[in-house]
Amino acid sequence: MEVKRAIETRRSVRRYVKKAVSEEVISEIVDAARLAPSGCNAQPCRFYIINSEKIVEKLRERKAFRQDFVYSAPAIIVCCGDSHAYSGKLGGEYQVKEGSVPKDEKKRKELFSVLEGKEVLRVVRDVSIASAFMVLRATELGLGTSFIGLIDELVLREVLGIPDDFVIPFVLIAGYYEGDIPARPRKTLEEIIKQGG
Repeated sequence: MEVKRAIETRRSVRRYVKKAVSEEVISEIVDAARLAPSGCNAQPCRFYIINSEKIVEKLRERKAFRQDFVYSAPAIIVCCGDSHAYSGKLGGEYQVKEGSVPKDEKKRKELFSVLEGKEVLRVVRDVSIASAFMVLRATELGLGTSFIGLIDELVLREVLGIPDDFVIPFVLIAGYYEGDIPARPRKTLEEIIKQGG
């Protein structure tokens, strides 16, 4: 499947058939995230795979997700990022070689000073990019997915042992589904393209 076709056929799926998603398929999906770009090549993304009914029940008892359908998803992936991953990163070595950042460390520090204190924003950006890659790979493999933002971060941290300095912007659910899900209306290009200046 071409990327354009995956983008066009991707749907937010909230009902799945009772068919497990194999570890091999999960690995394929997460590998797409591993290959995604990240600021300064910091690679902050971490993914907690929930594949145990016992853990799912614990999360249900503790009301980790506000929507019941999440608990019945064949695959639940908690998408997080390490907020310390950017520490000391002033562009990657390749950026220095290609000349897109200054060689002089003092000048690089000055260049990157605009990002100081914005680690959470950077994590959300990079986790979102990586997760979009996962969604497209899952679509290519015949799975439906949905981003879940209604989560109780504290419960997820306690049950799964996620460190406090990891940012958890959302959870991704995935699984096989039947039938056609119609595309939802989208704005036109004219509505979303704005000319600068």
